[in-house]
Amino acid sequence: EMSYNNYLDADAAWNCVSEFEKPTCVIVKHTNPCGVASRENILEAYRLAVKADPVSAFGGIVAFNVEVDEGLEILRGKSKTLRILEANKNKQGKLSLRQVGGGWLVQDSDDLTPQDIQFKVVSERTPLENELHDAEFAWLCVKHVKSNAIVIAKDDCMLGMGSGQPNRVESLRIALRKAGDEVKGAALASDAFFPFAWNDAVEEACKSGIGAIAEPGGSIRDNDAIDCCNKYGVSLLFTNVRHFRH
Repeated sequence: EMSYNNYLDADAAWNCVSEFEKPTCVIVKHTNPCGVASRENILEAYRLAVKADPVSAFGGIVAFNVEVDEGLEILRGKSKTLRILEANKNKQGKLSLRQVGGGWLVQDSDDLTPQDIQFKVVSERTPLENELHDAEFAWLCVKHVKSNAIVIAKDDCMLGMGSGQPNRVESLRIALRKAGDEVKGAALASDAFFPFAWNDAVEEACKSGIGAIAEPGGSIRDNDAIDCCNKYGVSLLFTNVRHFRH
């Protein structure tokens, strides 16, 4: 029997995987996507999604946006209590509801896609085509991660994710640790702007070898972030849209 938390995680996984056009696998733990990968071979996507964080993937919810046949046998072999759910693709335009003491909070769902926004280059260095694609992929992932949220991605694959930390620096460090050496040339997406740059998250990201950073912008210290990226030759993209999922 599905538990309350099982349904919450399944919904989070389905909401995330429904964002992607390519065959994609998403693994969710405690409503956060800990692994995301897109590949024509859906089993390869599953393998890469697990690789992003194999420890967190244990006991998680696995979601696919395409029909899966042979892969189910592999998953069945990993769990004697595997439950298989089918769902229709989510529709845009829904409301987001949340109960608070004495009432409800209501807002529009975060339905924007990379095609709906402009990734504005504000640094001296323009991102390579693959870096821009990686930034868009990371941006799609980070919208489903609890703030403060950082996602590092490359080649249609999440490499590392940091979530739910009270400050953005710790989320960055968690994501960098998970990404490891693969961080070189990857793209980083932040769900909200960086309040500080020097000796803080932006400079740490630049020093790690990140190739491009996508963030909303809007900080009173945006120029510091731009100057920092220029110093290290990193592309900086402003989206003018923040996620800030709570």
